Amino acid sequence: MTTRIPVTIEGNLTGDPEYGASESGNEYARFSVAVNDRRLNETTGRWEDAGTVFHRVVVFNQQARNVATSLRKGDTVIVGGDLRFGTYTDKEAGQTRETRDIVADNVGASLKYAPVAVERAPKASGPAARRAPSGPSAEPVSSTGVGITR
Repeated sequence: MTTRIPVTIEGNLTGDPEYGASESGNEYARFSVAVNDRRLNETTGRWEDAGTVFHRVVVFNQQARNVATSLRKGDTVIVGGDLRFGTYTDKEAGQTRETRDIVADNVGASLKYAPVAVERAPKASGPAARRAPSGPSAEPVSSTGVGITR
């Protein structure tokens, strides 16, 4: 039985996302997010960094392509997904190690510190979709003379 632990984090990318595809053709992007814990020092009245936690994140399919083309090292992101735990054997020491990854359902650039330009994909029925067909086209049933019978 697996345990689903939903998480949402906000932090900065520690490097450019790594983009690739598995042998079965599933696209993925991997990246690491540094989350800084800040606390108010009640003595000084100032905010202080209280430590950094690094999270490994993986995202799949179309969103993986979007992450790889849109995000760079240092960008502030918001990630929502499920926390997954795993184990592997260290090749050098032969010891069992544990991993903690976030499998992201959603990744977005944070607007907290910088503006972001959003490039929208055309809707299937909008005027932009008629300008540049990028895939197979089909005529409506009324144009082809084919009817539907039941």
